[in-house]
Amino acid sequence: MDLIHTFLNLVAPPFTFFSLCLFLPPYLTYKFFISLFGSIFSENLEGKVVIITGASSGIGEQLAYEYASRGACLALCARRERSLEEVADAARDIGSPDVITIRVDVSKVDECRHLVEETVHHFGRLDHLVNSAGISAVCMFEETDDITNFKYIMDTNFWGSVYTTRFAVPHLRCSQGKIVVLSSSASWLPAPRHTFYNASKAAMLSFFETLRVEVGSDVGITIVTPGFIESELTQGKFFTREGKIEVDQDMRDVQISAIPVGSVSGCARAIVNSASRGDRYLTQPSWFKITYWLKVLCPDLLEWIYRMSYLSEPGAPAPPTEAPSKKVLDLTGAKRVLYPSSIQSPDSKKE
Repeated sequence: MDLIHTFLNLVAPPFTFFSLCLFLPPYLTYKFFISLFGSIFSENLEGKVVIITGASSGIGEQLAYEYASRGACLALCARRERSLEEVADAARDIGSPDVITIRVDVSKVDECRHLVEETVHHFGRLDHLVNSAGISAVCMFEETDDITNFKYIMDTNFWGSVYTTRFAVPHLRCSQGKIVVLSSSASWLPAPRHTFYNASKAAMLSFFETLRVEVGSDVGITIVTPGFIESELTQGKFFTREGKIEVDQDMRDVQISAIPVGSVSGCARAIVNSASRGDRYLTQPSWFKITYWLKVLCPDLLEWIYRMSYLSEPGAPAPPTEAPSKKVLDLTGAKRVLYPSSIQSPDSKKE
């Protein structure tokens, strides 16, 4: 057995390299024409039934408006009923022929089952499931007092998507429907203080890539990996080490620094367009894909950049707000240019 592995260690790398050189150009040509075909014959969403989790704010809210503008029927879910009803009213005004709201905590499996059952009972079918519910946490791993507090991050981001998907898949098979998954570029970026959040998004990415193999062509799966998009997360709404949800814009500035924050409406439009084309992946904004290649080609350089930019001097008692990433933002005043006005004040968030 060791001899076989020694042989493969010698042969597999050069064989793979020359195979890629031979097959990559025709493969990319094929993908181009498939993408072009999908753009021309994209799915008509009029009358389609769409479940959107996390629909009370952020990307989920804008996705509701985008689907509504295309005539889709909506089942909107979130924990905050008042905000959810406001979104539903706006979606009806925009053009959705029928909207229902269901209060759901996606971290609870029975509530996710109820969400799907209630939707199918009301509309008689299900065409799209959009898993957009999520929450972020900011805390250095070694500063975590009670590590069990952070189970809620995985329960919401990962298990919440898994639960809803499990109950929706049989209905989506019947309609040849689609699943839209809001993972994140955090699934490959080792940003400090985001250990739990990054892990939850990486788990989502791996899970739905594997599920795509299992369901085959019966259900389309579009995995979305946004960069920084205006939302409650970029307003500084984080799950703290004490197990509480708070708004901390100084910490937001540390983590985002001078990276441009994208428009949520533009992101939602790109997501719905991508799902309608049947795309497998979408990174929004598209330039953020370079961080993936940086991770693949030179991960040690990426880790060094994060360490030098986002952490205070090793051994120093300085708070996180003394990190170079925050100082650069404050000294240049780049926030006024790079951050949308909607995320610059905590007063703009919904209660």
